[in-house]
Amino acid sequence: MRELAPQVLGVLTRRFGDFTTAEDAVQEALLAAATQWPAEGVPANPRGWLIQVGYRRMVELIRGEQARRRREDLVARREPDDRQHAQSADEELTAERDDTLVLLFLCCHPALAPASAVALTLRAVGGLSTAEIARAFLVPETTMAQRISRAKQRIRSSGLPFRMPEAAQRADRLTAVRQVLYLIFTEGHTSSAGADLRRVDLAVEAIRLTRALHARLPADSESAGLLALMLLTEARSAARTGPAGELISLADQDRSRWDVAAIAEGVALVTRVLPRGPVGPYQVQAAIAALHDEAPSTGATDWPQILALYGVLERMSGSPVVSLNRAVATAMVHGPEAGLAALDTLADDPRLAGHHRLSAARAHLHEMAGDRARAIADYRAAAGRTSSLPEHRYLTMRAARLATDVAPPTTNAAPPTTNAAPPTAVVAPPTANVAPPAADVAPPTAAGTPPAADVAPPTAAGTPPAADVAPPTAAGTPPAAGQGRPTGAGPNTS
Repeated sequence: MRELAPQVLGVLTRRFGDFTTAEDAVQEALLAAATQWPAEGVPANPRGWLIQVGYRRMVELIRGEQARRRREDLVARREPDDRQHAQSADEELTAERDDTLVLLFLCCHPALAPASAVALTLRAVGGLSTAEIARAFLVPETTMAQRISRAKQRIRSSGLPFRMPEAAQRADRLTAVRQVLYLIFTEGHTSSAGADLRRVDLAVEAIRLTRALHARLPADSESAGLLALMLLTEARSAARTGPAGELISLADQDRSRWDVAAIAEGVALVTRVLPRGPVGPYQVQAAIAALHDEAPSTGATDWPQILALYGVLERMSGSPVVSLNRAVATAMVHGPEAGLAALDTLADDPRLAGHHRLSAARAHLHEMAGDRARAIADYRAAAGRTSSLPEHRYLTMRAARLATDVAPPTTNAAPPTTNAAPPTAVVAPPTANVAPPAADVAPPTAAGTPPAADVAPPTAAGTPPAADVAPPTAAGTPPAAGQGRPTGAGPNTS
């Protein structure tokens, strides 16, 4: 029923033009289904059944004087004089048309703050309850209910008609839709706070909705790139934690546990859309994720190509977190000293002030260079700045291992010699012979900064994601590529 609910809501909203009342009617229909279907059996056309029950409930609600008045005001604001009339009550209701995509565009309107758009999308399109959404973002249920209510009121007062935006507005609206879907995925992939590393239900729901978006807009390369990025990132989820829920870095993961089918689908998507163009940040991040996923080991990863792709992504986004990940890739190609020099150029960037990922990257490169004292200090500093308990434990344990003189894991990826082929600026789609790109890049956020795929997802407040690997290890795990969590003001902070 979770998949049918947004379709029914879309039909009723299109038919009556009242999003709030339609949502109430859909809830009544779902309640009737939950009561009747177990006893009487699932009808042959469950979608049509829900639409008819919801339709009858809508008619009952609209007959009330107050509901009639609200609906007349809404129509008067939305339609020209010659169209200010209601459809005939006996007009046949079309159940075959799927309005889920229109509903998604409505919930992701640029007028809504990212946090409100995420909550409303999960409620109306994803079918999650207010309590489930509140638990996902670690806020009280009353707070989340108010957030959703304000979002619905804003949509109502805007007078937006329930239809696909005009061509001139569609690009901006589609950008907002992709951003909201990515925010949902990143929060599911790596929770921004709390004891659990992942919120599986959110990650799965984001992939489902993005798959639906791609199915409706197959020619949109960036939507295909976003789906590829999600698939390639989520493919590693089974190997990201140990038996006790501890975080496992990308370099130390058992790659035999990665989802081969998801990797194949993601690689096929990005390989198909990259040559088609135009190339956007999601596609580049998916290419990086593919190189990581297809590589048999960290040492066998095509780091020069990853470095080249980060250069492309950096020019697209201007994100300091992308620059941070490019510095780590530089270390893997040219050695830790070169990577540390690149990190030094980011030290004064106010968007990274207090961000744990900068300290984590610096600790990783100091460890690669054999400077234990500085690595320990930076690991501890990073641990003190993250709000994720799994990341905090991971960073603290790395510092403790170095402090107790346990030999740190040696890197399997010796930096290439001066004869190593320099990275090219060409964004070639990954082939079977090319190590796939990393999911350590999150897609772009509202501020335009591309997130890291191995980065914790943005919170309800818009904060960006965290790394698949808390800080990269000496084995060469690069920090999350995308970015930190974008705040409403734009800077990336945790």
